[in-house]
Amino acid sequence: MADLVVRRLLIDLQTPFGRNWCGGDAFSTAFFNALSMSFPFGEQFFIDAVRDAAATLPAQTQEALRADVRGFIGQEATHRRIHSLFNTHLQDQGLVDGWTPRAARRMQLLEGADPRHALAATAATEHFTAMFAEWLLAHPQVLDGAEPRLRTMWLWHSAEELEHKAVAFDIYKAAQGSDAWRRRWFRRVTLMFLGDLMRQTADNLRREGQLWKWATWKSAARILLGKGGLLRGNRQAWRSYFRADFHPAQQDSSLSARWLENNRAHYTPVGAAAEALQ
Repeated sequence: MADLVVRRLLIDLQTPFGRNWCGGDAFSTAFFNALSMSFPFGEQFFIDAVRDAAATLPAQTQEALRADVRGFIGQEATHRRIHSLFNTHLQDQGLVDGWTPRAARRMQLLEGADPRHALAATAATEHFTAMFAEWLLAHPQVLDGAEPRLRTMWLWHSAEELEHKAVAFDIYKAAQGSDAWRRRWFRRVTLMFLGDLMRQTADNLRREGQLWKWATWKSAARILLGKGGLLRGNRQAWRSYFRADFHPAQQDSSLSARWLENNRAHYTPVGAAAEALQ
């Protein structure tokens, strides 16, 4: 894996944004808002899972993975901070994050467990985010009409998710995590992640008075189930995780590299260690 670069995103997230910021489309706005609500808690969980599991590895293995772990933590810490700022505006708009409390209660069940369980859940969720990231970078028209700074935020986040998609998986393998548990956690994460995502999206739409409108669900069908839609277009990528020879590097990351190369004006590189400690 190439060295992971931690980047400071050069956008203003202090200024409030419109309630229907994603091109005036109620469903896509509610959907992205729901995703953002999951990130601060989720990113911290991933950071802790990777750090804790890496600490159990032999010293020589830890040293070999040190740069990847630091880069992963730095990028995820940046995502956590950016989405916390974004979510503050959602709270001011009257939206309520029900996802984080549910996730926090579930994660309490892992306290005291073998750290490879949390890492397996992290690797599974990272595959989900990588699938979403590649889909969004391949279909940026989903963000047509969005506020430019927010469009940049989502595409930058997607590019970095593809960059570090293999870190948790590689540590899980180095820790001799079993394939059986890896698949088991992916099934569980599938149910939890998609269930929480749709539940939070529906609640966001309800609070905006958009839940029972035909235009809302017409947009949902197009984005999720239409030709090239998020769910319909990722069936094969989802199934690939169950293969015995699966590795995240098998997923193409060229769209990530291209976006980062073409959008250098939107970010500045910073030190991974300094960013991770902030």
